[in-house]
Amino acid sequence: MGNGDTRVRGIAARAGGWSARHRWAAVGIWVLFVVLSMGLGSAAGRVDVKESDQMSGEVSQAARIIDDAGLKEPAGETVLIQDSGGTLKSTDPEFRQTVAAVIKAVQETGRVQSVTSPYDTRTISRDGRSALVQFKVRGESDTAPDRIAPVIEAVEQVQHGHRQLRIEEIGSASMGKTFSDAFGDDFQKAEYSAVPVAFGILLIAFGALVAALLPVALAITAIIATMGLMAVISHVQPMSDTANSVMLLVGLAVGVDYCLFYLRREREERAAGRDAATAMRIAAATSGRAIVVSGVTVCVAMAGMLLTGIAEFKAMGLASLMVVAVAMVGSVTVLPALLSLLGDRVEKGRVPFLSRLKRGRTNASGESRIWRAVLGGVLRRPKTAIAIAAGALAAIALPAVGMHTQNLTLDQEFGDKLPIVRTYERVNAAFPGGADPAQVVVRADDINAAPVRAAIAGFRAQAVSSGASQGPVDVVLHRNQNVAVIDVPLVGGSDQKKAEKSLQLLRDTVRPATFGKVDGVQAPVTGNVAGSKDFNDQIVGAVVPVFIFVVAFAFILMLLCFRSLTVAVTSILLNLLSVGAAYGILTAVFQHGWGASLVGAEGVGAIISWLPLFLFVILFGLSMDYHVFVVSRIREARLQGRNTRDAIRHGVVTTAGVVTSAAIIMVAVFAIFGTLSMQSMKQMGVGLAAAVLIDATIIRGVLLPAIMALLDERNWYLPKWLRWLPDLTHDESAYARPAAAVAPGVRDDDDQPDRVRV
Repeated sequence: MGNGDTRVRGIAARAGGWSARHRWAAVGIWVLFVVLSMGLGSAAGRVDVKESDQMSGEVSQAARIIDDAGLKEPAGETVLIQDSGGTLKSTDPEFRQTVAAVIKAVQETGRVQSVTSPYDTRTISRDGRSALVQFKVRGESDTAPDRIAPVIEAVEQVQHGHRQLRIEEIGSASMGKTFSDAFGDDFQKAEYSAVPVAFGILLIAFGALVAALLPVALAITAIIATMGLMAVISHVQPMSDTANSVMLLVGLAVGVDYCLFYLRREREERAAGRDAATAMRIAAATSGRAIVVSGVTVCVAMAGMLLTGIAEFKAMGLASLMVVAVAMVGSVTVLPALLSLLGDRVEKGRVPFLSRLKRGRTNASGESRIWRAVLGGVLRRPKTAIAIAAGALAAIALPAVGMHTQNLTLDQEFGDKLPIVRTYERVNAAFPGGADPAQVVVRADDINAAPVRAAIAGFRAQAVSSGASQGPVDVVLHRNQNVAVIDVPLVGGSDQKKAEKSLQLLRDTVRPATFGKVDGVQAPVTGNVAGSKDFNDQIVGAVVPVFIFVVAFAFILMLLCFRSLTVAVTSILLNLLSVGAAYGILTAVFQHGWGASLVGAEGVGAIISWLPLFLFVILFGLSMDYHVFVVSRIREARLQGRNTRDAIRHGVVTTAGVVTSAAIIMVAVFAIFGTLSMQSMKQMGVGLAAAVLIDATIIRGVLLPAIMALLDERNWYLPKWLRWLPDLTHDESAYARPAAAVAPGVRDDDDQPDRVRV
């Protein structure tokens, strides 16, 4: 393992020592930082991701054309009028009267414009039993869901007077309002529930109110500061509500975890008989350093999302990276100051029952009784433990081999909970692609030029003759902007695979045959089907570079910080195993429906396309928390002179309590998202919760110690050809030597240099 005698101090130790000596200054600087961040954020305002910047490809190109032309397309709405009894057709007087009543009702609300009759637009189904009244909602499309209620009520009134026909409204505004009413509070409830859940678990872990409040307070202030910084950064990299929710999720998890690691170590050293200053210094040099290593590794993993090229992912990655960095800095600066200020008062507000429960879980040395018993069997038979644990995880991961990803359709996302989902399906059945048409955004130097008009007419005709659409193909000209928008209902409708084939036919055959013959014309094809396909293609293309980036940088960081090729390799393999197990659980539950009812979910036949890459980045980063913390403690014990097996036993059983508490908090917070109504959010919550639970128990409690016991001294192997690498290891044993080694009456001066391995 080598020897080093250079006397320098680690960053975490120096930061903790300074904060403990300058307590009020450290707290004041942190408060000022949080306030200034929020103030700057409020002044700057948050810039959100625009559709034109969402990703590369035709969808963004079309959005930029619309934006550059200054076109504000109102929200479109449709009213389906359909015979449900098999007796009426659109030619019948009663059917015509109903259509007229719908048109009159929506016009009288004063909220709509451009109302069209199906008899004028030929939006009548082939069997003649369904028709569509179409119109636009006045005002900005973004706020249309807030203004659509009177129109929905007017349509419902017509339905009450014409029971013989089905009359239902659907469109971007009505769907937005329906989803907001049904699920709009889901995220807020989840976010508000996360904090009290975390506090409750911390209260059980510490048995004291003040000690439980500290991690929550640090996490919340880190989140508040990051929200302000996000607003400032958004002027360079736009943010979003989704990025904000992910930031809160990650910030609460790592903020509480980092504080928990630090606080537990400080309490442990005090319980061992050390004075406050010595306990603080040991916590700073050991847990503080583990927090820095872990935080940097998590930040690197989150940075992987920046490589996707998708604006939403880049926003999530940057927001997560920022909150981890802020929480890491707060943990090694303001936390030591607060602990120094509070002293023994950190144990104030003790709950007798919880205190006794806490003492019952550990022995006099602060070691977990349960994990000590488990670890005894693991270390006695490491090969058997590896075979059983690895075999079980491999079996759990096996379903992931057949994982199918796609953007979920409305019925997959929401099931049959909402009537509007059935309306969507009925419209698609009667008018394939009509509820969700592709759009061709045409820009030319002169949209009125004869060759351009001929190309548009040719495109309309060939879109139908090629079999990509059954029509009607509508064109809206914006002559002043030299832009035209062509709506093309796709054959396949809500069947994603069939609709994508129609889309490819438009893009690869119809467009080149028509617009390809005219110079200076752009004609990107957009719409929901196009957006879904382009998004999936870009996600798939980003998998390899993101995977290589995250794994390579995590490997390098582990290699430098532990100076062991073995530790670096095993950390990567174990993290990949936990991610694979999470994929297997997701596939089994949500794709195949095995045990789906146990988590209130449905087997929807697919995993939402963005989730595997998102889970990989988040889980790979968060898994490093536990790995760094446990291995750092094992290495510390090894440096104190224990043999490898004793060091493993000591490191695992002394960290088991804090790792278990941290994992329970993460699992509880992530599981809250698993209770949301949307299937995509359920998938995310279940995947994250399952992976963290597996990682903190089977991986860190069984596989890691079994593998390290089997490798023995080879755990610390570094080949000669790698010894030129910078040495970022840290000799924690210089701080955490046994309390008896400090002679009575001898002052352990915090101002003296502390030995660090180089």
